[in-house]
Amino acid sequence: MRIISWNINSVRLRIRSVSRVLRQHQPDVLCLQEIKCVNELFPSEGFRKLGYVHQLISGQKGYHGVAIVSRIPLSETRVKAWCQRSDCRHVFATLPDGIELHNVYAPAGGDLPDPDKNPKFAHKLQFFGDMARWFRRRGVRGAGGILVGDLNIAPLPNDVWSHKQLLRVVTHTPVEIAALEKLRASADWVDAARLFVPESEKLYTWWSYRAPDWKRANKGRRLDHAWVTPKLRERVLAVNVLDRVRGWKLPSDHVPVQIDLDL
Repeated sequence: MRIISWNINSVRLRIRSVSRVLRQHQPDVLCLQEIKCVNELFPSEGFRKLGYVHQLISGQKGYHGVAIVSRIPLSETRVKAWCQRSDCRHVFATLPDGIELHNVYAPAGGDLPDPDKNPKFAHKLQFFGDMARWFRRRGVRGAGGILVGDLNIAPLPNDVWSHKQLLRVVTHTPVEIAALEKLRASADWVDAARLFVPESEKLYTWWSYRAPDWKRANKGRRLDHAWVTPKLRERVLAVNVLDRVRGWKLPSDHVPVQIDLDL
């Protein structure tokens, strides 16, 4: 089974790039974040024509939004709200073999890493705290589970272009990394990408639009993740970051993350 996760930063604006990725990589399931449209305007028919007839969409006008489109049936499809907000950040469904697939778009957190002065950063920390408690109660640790998405945190020193310079920058601060670790520990989630790329090596999934030449500067961060529960650890065949997509016309600042599993 092949799953691709991608913060698309407007699915309608980049539908040609999405279609190109689907044709080239033929995933069974595509998880999108930041679709930036209401459900009624999601390009459902275009995905159906490509064979992705099973769809779970949670969108809103202009901001956020997540979706799962699949060539294989999805059951028990659900939308999850966090922090008493309806901001369309989490959908999940059960795959045919009983594995629970979660697609998450975490809050970015604004620019100031101080929850007392920045409500957006406080919201981000609350979001991760609420998720960690929920997953502990849900008990997915001993079951088959997959969590993908834009978590907006680069936890490891080599998940950013400069660990020292970014320690006080949102996405790589110690308080965020601790919050992400509590979420990871809530179900003993395994960071699938780092099964194949050692922590000693740089790995990025996001490059800022501000860089005139993103590839040459290569000041990236790994904000997009693919996790599995321990039961699936040995079934992960590969994780690939499709970084060449960043160089396509009208790119998202994020690139797709592809995970292959023996299911």
